[in-house]
Amino acid sequence: HVRRDRAHGIDMLRALSGRTHQVMTAVALVAERETVRVSISDVPFDTLTPETCEAYWMSGEPLDKAGGYGIQGLGGVFVSNIEGSYSGVVGLPVFETATLLARAGVRITGIASDSES
Repeated sequence: HVRRDRAHGIDMLRALSGRTHQVMTAVALVAERETVRVSISDVPFDTLTPETCEAYWMSGEPLDKAGGYGIQGLGGVFVSNIEGSYSGVVGLPVFETATLLARAGVRITGIASDSES
């Protein structure tokens, strides 16, 4: 499996290389009714050499990453900017989660927004 996973991981990095991809992360709150928010972020990726893909794979970081890289770690050096939500790219869209909780009457003291966006 390691050989297949390595090949797949490097293929994912090559597919991301030099392109902008979208990361979509949803969060749902089910209380009296279900409410869902989706965070959509555009993430431009640097052009990676085969050597860079191999070195990043060998770092071990991408082994447990669904998208093939971790923006919160070494993989962050491949991303010049984000149009959208950093926390959504990492995994939990914090703003959207806080908004859902605020609408349900749950406040995160001093932090939660009343925003309807």
